[in-house]
Amino acid sequence: MAKLLLFIALFVVPCLVSATRMVKNPLVVQGQVYCDHCRAGFETPKTRNMAGAKVKVVCSNRKTGDVVYEKEGHTDSTGQYKIAVSEDHLDEICDAVLVKSSQPECAEMSPGRERARVVLTNFNGISSNTRFANAMGFMANKAEAGCAEVMKVYLEEDD
Repeated sequence: MAKLLLFIALFVVPCLVSATRMVKNPLVVQGQVYCDHCRAGFETPKTRNMAGAKVKVVCSNRKTGDVVYEKEGHTDSTGQYKIAVSEDHLDEICDAVLVKSSQPECAEMSPGRERARVVLTNFNGISSNTRFANAMGFMANKAEAGCAEVMKVYLEEDD
């Protein structure tokens, strides 16, 4: 019994402690969520930031793809979110992900803009604890008036 306790004290407990990889100062994933009123698939002058949208940070095992960490958050009145992550995720693939729109008339996730990759480790040379995620967006159910004129700006004319 004494040998078992010694084994647990010397090997099991240190493994469990190092497995959680807590960081001294939490990393913060920061980004914004918007509503694409023109259904363009990208931000335009008609795009508006979305307050109250639900987002989450998801980290998966690099080899198996199994989800090993999730934490939810919401956008503030300016459409910005900040999610504190207290563990280091050096060997994992992490993304900020849209969960739910706060606006029923703008609830379709914009393809390709529903997630943003973030690196969540302190072992990469970045001195700041803030990790900025690309903007993520939802599309309005129907393009609003004036979008045709806005989209003309993005079209190239053939000669």
